[in-house]
Amino acid sequence: MVPTHLRYAQTHEWALLDGDTCTIGITQFAVDQLTDVVYLEIKKSLGETIEQGEEFGEIESVKAVSGLYAPVSGTLTAINQQLVADPASITADPYGAGWIIKLKLAPGATLEHLLSPQQYEQQIAAQGH
Repeated sequence: MVPTHLRYAQTHEWALLDGDTCTIGITQFAVDQLTDVVYLEIKKSLGETIEQGEEFGEIESVKAVSGLYAPVSGTLTAINQQLVADPASITADPYGAGWIIKLKLAPGATLEHLLSPQQYEQQIAAQGH
């Protein structure tokens, strides 16, 4: 079951809006697919603008390297440095302490285009999980 208070990108990132700040991470489904996470790289610096759909980083496991994509447009305001230092910790709490970045939403940006929890559950069910 996916958390019902979040919105989801088809690329398995989640988004939580608090005022004009959007916290972004990856879903439990993504963590399960990656298995043993060994490396996390954020390719953007604080203060940089990230466009919706743009790759902002990579997460690497013993199985694969996967891109991380911004579900919304905004300005990078925070990077979870604890996660960068210990990327394997994302597996313990991907929806809480495992957040990856925070963005200040671009003017006019919303989460309305993202999948609802029910739509995301349908997507992962269709992928055989």
